[in-house]
This record gives sequence, structure tokens and C-alpha cells, in this order.
Amino acid sequence: MSTEDLNTMIRRNMLLGMWAAKKLGLEGESADAYADDLARGTLDFERSDVLSKLRKDFKAAGIEQSDEDILQVMNELWLRAAGQTQTSRTDSTDAASIQLARNLLLK
Repeated sequence: MSTEDLNTMIRRNMLLGMWAAKKLGLEGESADAYADDLARGTLDFERSDVLSKLRKDFKAAGIEQSDEDILQVMNELWLRAAGQTQTSRTDSTDAASIQLARNLLLK
């Protein structure tokens, strides 16, 4: 996986985490923590299956959300994250993204 793809996935999972947090009724720091956890999971092989995590969390909260709906949101957010990555791509941004990924892994 390229650095750009990894950055896009981290960004997508952060956006996805915020979307899911809203559905789960989380706000403020709780929503941020949920999104951070989902983004950190990108870097952890054992936690990288975000669809399964979302499915489990929604089920535990009694929220009806089909896999198709979740996958559609994941795809839409991937495109948004990829667009953000491409429009802001510079060498310093790339270095900052790598540092962000490292920081997320260390949390």
C-alpha cells in the first residue's frame, strides 16, 4: 500500500468514525475518541476491519444500518478523503501525514 493510499484510508476512517459516532449518539470528545480509534485501527492489522467494527457497534446500540449503506458511506468518504489528499499534496504535507500516522499508532 502506498503512503498516499494509507493517508487516504486514515482520513477516510476518521471521517467514517465521525459519521458513525453521530449515528451512535456520541458528541464532542467521545465522538473524537471514537473517530481516532477507528483511524488508529487502520494501522493495526487486528483492528483494520472497520466494517465489522461498525456493524458490531451499531448492533450493540440497537441501530439498524445495512452493510450496503455502510459500504456506500465508506466509498463516498474514500472519494472525499482521496480528493482532500490530492488537493493538499505537497512534500511537507506528506511528511506531516506520515507523522500523523505514527502518532495515531502510538496513542
